[in-house]
Amino acid sequence: MNYNLRQFHAFVTVAKLGSFTRAAKRLNLSQPALTVQVRQLEEALGVRLFDRSTRIVHLTPIGREIAPTLERVLHEIDAVMVNTKEIASHIRGTVNIGALPSISSKMLPAAIVEFQKKFPGIVVRLRDVLAQRIVRLVKEEEVDFGIGTLRMPDADIEFTPLFTDHLGVIFPGGHPVERRRSITLEYLATFPLILMDLETSVRDLVDRAFESDGGVAVPAFEVVYMSTAVALVKAGLGLTIQPSLAMDLAISKGLKFRTIKHQGLTRHIGVIRNLGRSLTPSAEAFIEMMIGACKSSN
Repeated sequence: MNYNLRQFHAFVTVAKLGSFTRAAKRLNLSQPALTVQVRQLEEALGVRLFDRSTRIVHLTPIGREIAPTLERVLHEIDAVMVNTKEIASHIRGTVNIGALPSISSKMLPAAIVEFQKKFPGIVVRLRDVLAQRIVRLVKEEEVDFGIGTLRMPDADIEFTPLFTDHLGVIFPGGHPVERRRSITLEYLATFPLILMDLETSVRDLVDRAFESDGGVAVPAFEVVYMSTAVALVKAGLGLTIQPSLAMDLAISKGLKFRTIKHQGLTRHIGVIRNLGRSLTPSAEAFIEMMIGACKSSN
């Protein structure tokens, strides 16, 4: 079958107006051109759609049967076109992000506010997840992109660096750490340590840093959330090693933060996305905004 949208529009318009003359005027066509389009559709379908007389046009039974369906299809196609144009112009759409908890709580709230000022019709959905889950969510396209760390290169993943995050120790005021000129892992190991869960990027860095020094990180407590670790420090149960993004949280709880001198305790935070895959214009705009913000703050 060989038919097109113009033929559908011609048929539906004639069916609604009951006249080739009025339909031609509505579609801004000559009447012969409109007649040709309807006849071509009838030939493609192998049926007659109208009974024609000198003055009156009537739908055939088959024409009456298909007219509502074709009219609905044309409305849906028009809606798709409008929706596509709105998405392309950032009028509406959705951005799905998977990010580390520390990024989700520290950086993204202000970024989302700024983004929605520019694009108020865009809905941003944020999933705060541990590091090992971000790549999986991206690959399975459950999120448009992730913001986090990439432990090792992945042939299917594109990583765009945003900034570098240095780890440090959070401790209560008056603790011996405060008077220490230089803080090392060996020194911190003499105190009870509140470490993050094994699936977190922070714990991965801490374990590898201890191993590079010939030691082993032995936690007094293991927690999933940064806020829990800070609360345990506040209660006097030990010290915790956290990214610098946790500094504001520590200060708000009356605690202190100092960077640890160790080259292995550095996280490279960036955008994680599927290599060679297109994103929606809104998702691309959010990424560009994040890259620009990080460049201006460095």
